[in-house]
Amino acid sequence: MRVDGEAGIIPLRAMTAGEILDAAVALLRQRALPLLSLSLLLATTEQILLSGLRETAALTPPLYYWRVSEGIDWVPVVATGLATEAFIIAVLGAVAGAAAGPALLGSRIRRRDLFRRARPLPALLIAGLLAVLTFGAAMAGFIGVILVYGLAGMATAVLTVDRTANPFTAIARAVARSTRGGMRGVFLRILGYLVWLAIRLALGSGWILAAGMFTSVAGWDWWLAWAVPIAWTLANTVAYAALGCLDAVLLLEIRIRTEGLDISVNRARSLGLDTAAALVVR
Repeated sequence: MRVDGEAGIIPLRAMTAGEILDAAVALLRQRALPLLSLSLLLATTEQILLSGLRETAALTPPLYYWRVSEGIDWVPVVATGLATEAFIIAVLGAVAGAAAGPALLGSRIRRRDLFRRARPLPALLIAGLLAVLTFGAAMAGFIGVILVYGLAGMATAVLTVDRTANPFTAIARAVARSTRGGMRGVFLRILGYLVWLAIRLALGSGWILAAGMFTSVAGWDWWLAWAVPIAWTLANTVAYAALGCLDAVLLLEIRIRTEGLDISVNRARSLGLDTAAALVVR
């Protein structure tokens, strides 16, 4: 349900890379409760899974996911971590996509309607497929992970913004949009990922180093074992939600830049029509 009167926080114009990142953070701030709550749940589940895999593979993570040791097969653990990241960002991209349209148009959508508009079943199907592709690409040498993430990662945002008929149309359209303008969408997704990777490395490493100092003083060895997953859960919670918002904002910006979405919205406004209909691609 839409309620008019809220100022749009996503500019209805083409944006620079920095403006896209800023708009994604603004969207996250506007929808912080549902996005961060869902992100925290998923990030916690991810760390529980990865902690078990690390223990099974005898990996000890001092700063990030692993410490490379001789005779340890760390590739499946890292591949699983990348696959879970792809899954979580895709799920959050669907919710962010449901919120991005109203944020662009200056309308409000209630929280219960937000999750319904996220189309959970098709979104989960896309997220699962992206996770499988990411895992396979990582096991094959990691280079393919960049292509999967850059080309198809916006698919859930396409699903909820464009209201595509099925998940496969959303994936095909995401690939087409990402490659427009000399692969601009691919580069911006990778740039956003690297920016937030640096932020979560700083956040996660800082908490772990602080825990390490506390351990060396007090001798509480068990604290470090808890600090590692907790630190990365908190850092990833914010980063994953921000990356989901980045997908939604980037999709809208690509449509404005290449499809004249801003013209369609302004025309609908001038004619007194429902501007939300301009977002739907039929």
